[in-house]
Amino acid sequence: MKIEFAPRSVPLHRRLQTASVLQWVFSFLGLAQCCIVLFIVLLFTRFWLVSALYAVWWALDWDTPLKGGRRIHLIRNSVVWRYMRDYFPITLVKTAELDPEKNYVFGFHPHGVLVAGAFINFSTEASGFSKLFPGMTPHMMMLSLWFKAPFFRDYLMSGGFIPSDKEAGAYVLKKPGGGNVLIIAVGGAQEALDARPGAFTLLLANRKGFVRLALEHGAPLVPVFSFGENELFDQVENPKGSWLRWTQELLQKFMKVSLPLFHARGVFQYSFGLLPYRRPIYTVVGKPIHVEKNKNPSQDEVDELHGTYMEELSKLFEEHKSTYHVPEDKHLSFI
Repeated sequence: MKIEFAPRSVPLHRRLQTASVLQWVFSFLGLAQCCIVLFIVLLFTRFWLVSALYAVWWALDWDTPLKGGRRIHLIRNSVVWRYMRDYFPITLVKTAELDPEKNYVFGFHPHGVLVAGAFINFSTEASGFSKLFPGMTPHMMMLSLWFKAPFFRDYLMSGGFIPSDKEAGAYVLKKPGGGNVLIIAVGGAQEALDARPGAFTLLLANRKGFVRLALEHGAPLVPVFSFGENELFDQVENPKGSWLRWTQELLQKFMKVSLPLFHARGVFQYSFGLLPYRRPIYTVVGKPIHVEKNKNPSQDEVDELHGTYMEELSKLFEEHKSTYHVPEDKHLSFI
C-alpha cells in the first residue's frame, strides 16, 4: 500500500484542527479507561487521598447524572470545539422554530461511528445551538456505562451528557417551564456496525422507547438527520451472518458497546489511522411533530406516532438530500 504523507507546510490552524479531533477520538476510545486506571493507581501512592476524597464526592453525587447532569459552560464554549467543527466542517441547520416554553425530544440519525455531528452540535456551542434555538438547553443521552467511570463522568456531564436511562430522560422532559431538549441517537451503538460511506439504513423500525417517552410527557418529537455522518470512516466488511458480525453483536449484547472495526486517516499521513476524514457534516433539525400527553399510551398509540415519525424523517431526508449531494436514487431504509 502506498502511503500518502501530509505536507510539511500545513497551516497552523489546520494542525490545531487535527489536534482537536485527535483528543476527541482519544476521549471516545480511551479516556474512560485511563480515568479508571488513574483512580486505582492513585490509591497506592502518596496521593491516595485524591481518590479517597473523590470516592466520597462520587457517592454523594451519584444521582446527579440522572437529574440533568452538571454542565460547565466554559468547557462547552472552549475554542477546542471550534477547531474541531472546522476540521470537517460541521454545520447545524435549522428548519423550524422551537417554543422555549415546551420540552422536546430530538431523534438523531444516523448514529455513525462516533456520533461526531451530535457531539459538536448538542454537547458544545461550536455550531451555535443557543443562538439558533434561543431559550433551549440540550441534553444529549449517552450509554449509562460511561457514567460509572470516575472523573470521566464529570467530563461527560460538563458537556451536557446524561445517561441513556428512562429516569434521566423523564427528569429532563418533566422540568417545568419548558426550554429543554432531550437528544437521543436512536440507532445506538448497534447501528454503528453499519456506519460506512454511502449507507442510509437506520435501525429504527423496532426502536419505539423514545416515542413512548415523548407520549408520556407530551413532548413534541423532532426528527434530525445528519448528512455526512456515515462518511467519516471506512469499516471492515461485516455483513450479516459473517463471523465478524456475529462476534460484534455478541460483544454488543453483553458489553452494551459496539466494536466497529473502523479506519480512515492518520495524523501525519492520509492512508490509514483512526482519525476521521475531513468531510462535511450538515445536521438538519426538522419540524416538531405534535404529541398529545398520555401517561399510559397503548401500543397502538405508540405504533401510530412511531409511523408518523418515520414518515416525517423520510420527508426531511428527501427534502434536503440534493442540497447535501446525496444521489437522487438514494432513500432511507429502516430495519
